[in-house]
Amino acid sequence: MNSDSKVTPLRPKRPCPECGKPSARDTFPFCSTRCKDIDLNRWLKGAYVISARDNEEEPDNDGPK
Repeated sequence: MNSDSKVTPLRPKRPCPECGKPSARDTFPFCSTRCKDIDLNRWLKGAYVISARDNEEEPDNDGPK
């Protein structure tokens, strides 16, 4: 192999979603285990919520007819 060839990264570099520092490979997309644990704690406490759309109808639970 040629030493001048560049390796294409598998993921684009992004800032850490918690603190904005550059992300680390071991804890992607976070910069550290600390930021990763902070995010996990928010998920476990229910701080992140995926809301349903109001225009979705309730599923029909009567079963097959």
